[in-house]
Amino acid sequence: MPIIKKLIILTIFILSPNHLFGQEVEKIGKYKDWETLVAYEASGKVCFAQSSPKVQSPKSNKRKAKLFVTFRPEDNISNEVSVTPGYEFNNKNSVLATSGKSKFKFDIKEQGFAWIADNKIEIKMISRMKKGSRIMIMGYDQKGSQTIDDYSLLGFTKAYNAAKKACT
Repeated sequence: MPIIKKLIILTIFILSPNHLFGQEVEKIGKYKDWETLVAYEASGKVCFAQSSPKVQSPKSNKRKAKLFVTFRPEDNISNEVSVTPGYEFNNKNSVLATSGKSKFKFDIKEQGFAWIADNKIEIKMISRMKKGSRIMIMGYDQKGSQTIDDYSLLGFTKAYNAAKKACT
C-alpha cells in the first residue's frame, strides 16, 4: 500500500474512536504534549509520535491538525516527518515549519498531508525539535488563506524515543 494511503488510513483511525480497516492501534504513552502510538497492519508495525497544535490561526478556523514522526520498519522508513492541517494544501504556496531560527520546507503535498522529501533534512528537523520548545507549521488552503499551527515540543523527545524503540 502506498505510504500516502497508509498515513491517511492511520490518521482517520486516530481521529475516529472506532477501529477501522481491521487495524489495531496501541497507545504506548503520553509524554506531556506528545503521545506515542503503534498501529498493527497486515504489512507490519507502524510506530509514531504525534501531537496536536496548542494554538491555531485563524482562531475561527478550528481544524484537526496533527504533526507526526513515523517509523515503518517493513518499508525501511524511519524519521518520517509529516503534517496534516485538517484541510487540503494548495499547490501554489509552500508549507513551512519554523522553530527558532530554523526553517524546514515540506516538499510533497498530497491528500491533506505534507512530507519532507530528504531524510537528512528530516533528521535536522527532528534534532531541532528535540532542542526546541515549540514549532510552527505554516500552510495555505485551497483559497490561498494562510494558517499557522503552533505545536508545543514538551515531551517530544520521550515520545520520539518511545516510537523509535517500539519499531526496532
